[in-house]
Amino acid sequence: MKTSPESPNGHPHGGHGQIGLFGLMVGAIGVVFGDIGTSPLYTIREAFSENYGLIADHDTVLGLLSLVFWALMMVVTVKYVTIIMRADNEGEGGIMALMALAQRSLPKNSRSAYLVGILGVFGASLFFGDGVITPAISVLSAVEGLEIVAPQLHKWIVPITLAVLISLFATQRFGTAKVGKVFGPITGLWFIVLAVLGVVNILHEPEVLHAINPVWAVNFFIEHRWHGIFILGAVVLAVTGGEAIYTDMGHFGAKPIRYAWYFFVLPALMLNYLGQGALVLENPAAIKNPFYIGVPEWGRIPMIVLATAATVIASQAVITGGFSVARQAMQLGYIPRMRIVHTSHDTIGQIYIPSINWMMLLIVIVLVVTFQSSSALATAYGVSVSATMLIDTLLLAIVANALWPKARRWVVPLCAVFLIADTAFVVANGAKVMQGGWFPVVLGITLFTLLRTWRRGRELLHAEIRKEGIQLASFLPGLMLAPPVRVPGTAVFLTADKTVVPHALMHNLKHNKVLHERNVFLTVDTLNVPYAPKDKRLKIESIGNDFYRVVIQFGFMETPDVPLALMRSCDKGGIHFDPMDTTYFASRETIVASPHRGMPVWRDKLFALMHRNAAPATGFFRIPGNRLVELGSQVQI
Repeated sequence: MKTSPESPNGHPHGGHGQIGLFGLMVGAIGVVFGDIGTSPLYTIREAFSENYGLIADHDTVLGLLSLVFWALMMVVTVKYVTIIMRADNEGEGGIMALMALAQRSLPKNSRSAYLVGILGVFGASLFFGDGVITPAISVLSAVEGLEIVAPQLHKWIVPITLAVLISLFATQRFGTAKVGKVFGPITGLWFIVLAVLGVVNILHEPEVLHAINPVWAVNFFIEHRWHGIFILGAVVLAVTGGEAIYTDMGHFGAKPIRYAWYFFVLPALMLNYLGQGALVLENPAAIKNPFYIGVPEWGRIPMIVLATAATVIASQAVITGGFSVARQAMQLGYIPRMRIVHTSHDTIGQIYIPSINWMMLLIVIVLVVTFQSSSALATAYGVSVSATMLIDTLLLAIVANALWPKARRWVVPLCAVFLIADTAFVVANGAKVMQGGWFPVVLGITLFTLLRTWRRGRELLHAEIRKEGIQLASFLPGLMLAPPVRVPGTAVFLTADKTVVPHALMHNLKHNKVLHERNVFLTVDTLNVPYAPKDKRLKIESIGNDFYRVVIQFGFMETPDVPLALMRSCDKGGIHFDPMDTTYFASRETIVASPHRGMPVWRDKLFALMHRNAAPATGFFRIPGNRLVELGSQVQI
């Protein structure tokens, strides 16, 4: 794990040559920058909507463009791409990774570490809440270009949008590597077209280039006074996707993402924003839809097709980011175990989680059907992501202060600047809560409740189990003083704690009153390499009286097949596993809600429901049902 920005970013892609780097840049352009890359479709249009009451005069246009430019520079370029992406957790990014780094810099089990955990989980929940809006608003805004060409096609916008989105989510099982190879060139073409359109329009009104001067942004606030801050609710649309860039870091690595942003994506975006501003200066009526009106009539149909493809890719960035955050949440114990499909032989970050994929699709469909247009969705967009950006800044300040001794002298003061900007974005977007912004907030709070309930419920469950637990070192000698009847065969007891007697063994002795000839306490570990070396696959330790402690290690690309791994042990360590003579024992707890324990009864019942529906470890490890004995017990929490 990297904890200092002075050192190179440690990531699996570090060994790629120039061809590998270029290929990763193309893939990153196709997957990582789709969200932020389609913001030109609606950002300037929404800024001049009647919600903000702006007039498209010279000073207002240049002031708005200056705000967009400096938001992209400070929030995305400096904060996310340059600084936060250096805070990686074994190559992974995102708010959960940042939270883990921040917690490790604080005293364990302290109140400050607890509060950081709350912040991180709430930020991740908000990321999901706002993230699901991206596919809906992006594809809708692209398909709405049909109205510019043929107004009578308005009734087909929602059906076409739904068809596109369903197709996108259905292709996720092929993996981000394969999707990136297809999407990369398309998105590359998209950014080239953005830049070309921008240059063509800028040539008509070169005056807009002055917007790079921050004085225009300052003058905007001076002229519009207190009302000026609310326009940040539209400006934030230009930077939505910054958090997704950081979250998707594990899919391609920091270096390819940085290079693609600095030298390709950022210039194309700014040229297009400046071009739209030039068009509005030349023709104020173009504020109706400056993106499509800025396209020559002969190119509008092809542009709609390209924009739709680009917005599909924008959705891809959110989906892959959702997979990354979900996996990190699983590793940190905030959500139940789900089936994870690794889609790349080279990169641990490229994954597909079916349950997350279909859940996001369902929410996106509800959004499209409910809001019907991108303008309606724009009022809901940005509310949660601005709060997430604020939380990122707070966590970054903690990490920089504790773990970056050389860089904190300049990073921490920058965090103060970011804090002011992020707070302004939160205030500006707070005005949109009653206009539709309530949706991502409610969804975020719901997800936060689920995540915290699962985490707290697991803590209470383990605490109750430990109360009844017996240390293995003291248990075995006592058992052998009056050994029970031993029966032929091998018993394998699954356990996550190598030092405590498995619950399943205690229940077997209590109810069946027998002990097998050979007894194995099995723990399964997953490595951060694609395939576990053969010499490290299996570790067997004899602890006396035909009891063994076994650890099996799998790589992240492998299907954890426990029976096959044991069968191939070939008498290693003095024990032979005959599949027809081996029985697997696992414990499965039934949660009973109690009004006098750690959580309110409704949360106890919610945890019990989640626990009941979590994927069992036995199925994940491919243990055959006809060789498995599950011994259940009731646990009050």
